[in-house]
Amino acid sequence: MKFLEKLTLNIYSTIMLVISIILCLLVFGWLDVEIIGGFIEKMIAGETSGAILLGLSVIFILLSIKCIFFDSDSKETSKETQGVLLENENGKLMISKETIENLVNSVALNFQSAEDVKTRVELDRQNNVKVNVNLIVSSEAIIKDLSANLQTKIKEKIMKATELEVKEVNISVKKVAQKPSDI
Repeated sequence: MKFLEKLTLNIYSTIMLVISIILCLLVFGWLDVEIIGGFIEKMIAGETSGAILLGLSVIFILLSIKCIFFDSDSKETSKETQGVLLENENGKLMISKETIENLVNSVALNFQSAEDVKTRVELDRQNNVKVNVNLIVSSEAIIKDLSANLQTKIKEKIMKATELEVKEVNISVKKVAQKPSDI
């Protein structure tokens, strides 16, 4: 959320809090309606204060409409969910998360002891890549060696293909597949 939106939201929330407290005090009879009515009348009737109230009202109406109908984070969020947008002097390149996931799957399936792979890629606003790999491995697999080699190869492949730095490669072995003769 941008600074102006945070500031506006804080001011708006404070005004709503004050109005709510005043309404509660009026309902409980702890504050006289005529006092509040007289105060509001003086604020509106004054030339300077009336102009200030009108200006603030218009600003809050426009900001309310903006916040209700136009989400400032939606473009950034959709970019993050789609992939990584790279730009250079020649134009733009969108590398989708699915592309990175397919790269990871192809690397993992090149290992003989990896039988099934499911990959999930997470991207943040700084284009940092975090890869989560779920594996089903064969019964002959040396899991520690497999995961270390796989992490290295995945990082190398993504760097070579996309020039993106991979911050983490998390591997989770979900199952060890049994050979029919093992059962």
